[in-house]
Order: sequence, then structure tokens, then C-alpha cells
Amino acid sequence: MSDELPLRAVLDSDLALSIADAGAPDTPLVWVNAAFTRLTGYPEDEVLGRNCRFLQGADTDPNEVARIRTALDERRTIATVIRNYRRDGSSFWNQVVISPVADETGTTTHFIGVQALLSTKLPTERARELEPNLDEQAAARLDLLARVSDELTRILDYDAAVDALGDIAIPALATWGFVAMTDERGRFSRVHMVTGDPTLRGLAQGLAEEDLGWLSRAPKVLEALRSAPGFVARPYLVDLPNLPSRMTSVQLEIMQQLGLRSAMLVPLRARDRVIGVLCLVHADEFSPDAVVTAAHLGRRAGLALDNVRLLVAERSAALTLQQSLLPTITAIPGLDVATAYVPSARRAQVGGDWFDVLPLPDGTVGLAVGDVVGHDLRAAASMGQLRSLLRSYAWEGSSPAEVLSRADELVRGLDIADIATCVYLRWSTRDDGGADISYARAGHPPPLLRLPGGSVVPLDGGLSTPVGLAGPGGVEASIDVPPGAVLVLYTDGLVERRDRGLRDGITDLSAELAGTPDGSSAAAIRDRLVATLVGTHQEDDVCLLVVRGE
Repeated sequence: MSDELPLRAVLDSDLALSIADAGAPDTPLVWVNAAFTRLTGYPEDEVLGRNCRFLQGADTDPNEVARIRTALDERRTIATVIRNYRRDGSSFWNQVVISPVADETGTTTHFIGVQALLSTKLPTERARELEPNLDEQAAARLDLLARVSDELTRILDYDAAVDALGDIAIPALATWGFVAMTDERGRFSRVHMVTGDPTLRGLAQGLAEEDLGWLSRAPKVLEALRSAPGFVARPYLVDLPNLPSRMTSVQLEIMQQLGLRSAMLVPLRARDRVIGVLCLVHADEFSPDAVVTAAHLGRRAGLALDNVRLLVAERSAALTLQQSLLPTITAIPGLDVATAYVPSARRAQVGGDWFDVLPLPDGTVGLAVGDVVGHDLRAAASMGQLRSLLRSYAWEGSSPAEVLSRADELVRGLDIADIATCVYLRWSTRDDGGADISYARAGHPPPLLRLPGGSVVPLDGGLSTPVGLAGPGGVEASIDVPPGAVLVLYTDGLVERRDRGLRDGITDLSAELAGTPDGSSAAAIRDRLVATLVGTHQEDDVCLLVVRGE
């Protein structure tokens, strides 16, 4: 089919079509086809730039006008029958369907109007009879499309998204059917069979477990996979005489038990290619509205599934990168150390949070937690570079303030990262089991020190500006750590969220830390803090480092 065919179909249609600008004042018309002029008598140059209310007249029902206006304001489809007036003053009953058109961000940019002449003398009662049916069909179609879109947007697992499409769409439109997805080579990689009859689900599952070679031998399936943009799926009667040549007797018997009369093969198109097909099979015949709905569904679902596939691939790559950049903590004599990295609920599951535990040549231990601004691969890459810088300067024996200052100087000079907060400490274990700590903070929340008995002391000294701004000013602080004390370092994702500010979060963390029993292991404290403070829909990444002297 020529790429020009859909355009010619729109231009030459006997249905009056119009497009209005949803973003312009008074929603003016920006395009009408020739059928619009024939129906209304208004030439194009007299309607463009005007609101469609010029078609209203003395007997136009103001209630219907209000319903249309409300639907447009709410950015939803409206279907109705209304009395309009032609340019010569004659009236006619107009069946109108107006639908919003959204861009890739979901913002409504235009409205498409479809108008059809019903009669010049349609009784009011008859018009009222038509309205509920039109509204119900439009509402049902929109509801199905919305359910599919919402579900595919919510699910971040590709196979689960494929199953969800079939589970929602097939029972609503057909007796049974399947979703068949292809891989990069065009081979079927995922097939999900669905039937609307709960008593036949075992049969559908049995068909899915059979050899699926018949899919690649089905002419209609191949036609849908090879279809060009603009292809519209149409119902057809199942070619029963030729089915035995393409499948086994068992497969054919299962299909006949599920119901075979008519079918539709809807291509699932994603950007520049077809990634699968939605097969709808009916034991009887499809309704006209099911055909329209299936066409809309193929375009929306194909793009949504491809988005899920891309997001899954990005998430896998990002999480692999993130995990590769975080250190593996080895046993350090005299210290009980536990760490946690909890990715946010964001789809990429990657960010700039990190922790580090570094045994130094002089016998002290470097401890760091930091957070590069951002939740993407750039943030993760910047985090890896910044962590390497800190390790290098720490290994040289620099003081905490010097480590942060030198790292900041290089970050700004080489434009390595945007902005990052960080806290770096040197832990020096004493013979009595306690420790001496020196530390510096570059815009980072204060570490917390739990003393034996339960009191919690914030390490709020040594504060300077974040890395990447004016540069840490060499500020440093120190504290004596008694035997049995526990040190907790964290990123702001642990304590800050939409419903809880940073200060309140630190207060909650302090209270939870104070409530841990004396003698608890670092792992037990870590698990308690994560279970209590990390939400099920975490908005930000969390890094947590718990250190206890043994």
C-alpha cells in the first residue's frame, strides 16, 4: 500500500473532517477537508482561524454545546448528535465525534472532528437515542486504551508487559487470541495465548506449549509483520480448509475448540519497524467498534512495548555499571563493616551515590560516602571518576580536608562532574578498642555516631561547599570514638523524601539508631535502618555504610 494512500483517504473522504488548535485561544480551526465544505457550505477561507461555533444556530441545543465544551476542557473524546446550520441557513442533524490528539509528552495539541449528516429532519427523540450508544462506545474504547497504556507504563518487565497487553485487550475484543513478539532477527521470541473463557485457559496454554512453527507459516501473520506504516488490520474469515497444511492435528483441534470463524492480525508497530502481532480470533464476527479499537491499540501498544524493552535494556546496563563501580568490601581487622546500596524506583535504577572503605598504608582506614547530582549514566560515570580521585589522594596519606580540596580542584579543572556532596573520614583504631576520627564534609549530611548506651552524636563539623562549586575550603574536624560506638554514613536518599524534609529525616534516623541494642552487629543495624527508613517506592538512591569497632 502506498504511503500516500492514508492521506488521500483523509482528503477524499465523504466524512467531514476538521482539525482545531487546542493550544490557541478559542480553539480555532486550522484545517478542514473538502467534505466539510460540502456538508456545511462554508469554504475553507471562511472557517480557518474561527471556532466551530459558527455552525450553531437558534435551535442548537445549549446543553449539548456545554457537553462538548466540557469534554474539550477535560481533554477527552465526545460523541453526540447536534443540530447545526449551513452557510445558507438550513439546519441538519450532525453526528459529531471530537477526539484529542496528544504529543509525545502527553500534552493535547489538537482536536480532530468527524462529522456525518444524519438527516435534515431527525426527531429529537431519535437523536437522544443515539447519544448514549455513541458515548458508551467511545467511553469503552478510551477505557480499554487507557487501561493498556497505564499498565504498560507501570510494568518494567518486558515479558510481563507482553502478557498484560494480551490479558487486557484480547478478552475485551475477541473470543481468544495471542500476542507474538519478535526479536531483532525477526524470529518469534515471546508468545502469550489468552482466552476470555476461564474454562478454556488450559487449552490456550496447551496451544502455547505446542511447536509455534505454524506462526511463521501463516500468511496473515507474515503480512502483518511486513506491513508498511498506515496498514489497517481488517477482519477476515478463517481459511479452515488450508489450516491442516500449516499445523498439526492437535493444534487445529485446540483452535477449533477455542472457536474459529473470523480473525484480525494487528501489527504492533514501534517507530520504524513491526515488533510483533496481536492476533484476535472470534467465534462469531467482530463489531465495527472492535476493528477501530484494534487499530488504535496496535499503534499505542507497539510503541509502549518497545519503550519497555528499551527501558529494560537501559536499566540492565545501568545497574551493571552501577554495581561495577561500587567496591567489594573485604574483611578489615578490628572493624565490623556493613554496606547497602538501594537503587531508587526510577526506571534506570542508576545514579551517582557511592560508598568506599579503603585500608590505607599507615594502618588507618578511609571511609567515604558521596552523591553526584543526577540519576543517569552520566551521574554514574562521574561517580566512578570522583571515587577514583578520592581513593588516589587518600592512598597518598592526605588529610580528609586535603582529599576533598584536591578532588574538587581536579573536578572543576577537568569538568569531570557537575556537583557532588561527599564526606571522607580517617578511622584510626586505638589499643583500647576505640578510635580517633578526623573528617571533612563537602556539603554532605552529617554522619551519626551512636555511643554505648544509645545517645547519638551528629558529626556536623568540617563542613564546606559541595565538590564542583567554589571548592571545599580545607575545613576539618575530629572526634574521639569510644569502644562499642557505631558510625553511620549515608546519602540523603535515606532521610529525605517528598513528605519528609532533610532535618526531620536525620532526626528520624537518629531516633532509630538510638533504639538499636548495644552490641548489635553492623549488619543488623544496617538491616534495621533500611527496613525502617527506605520506602517501597524509593524516590532516590540510598547508600549506607555502618562501621563498628570490634
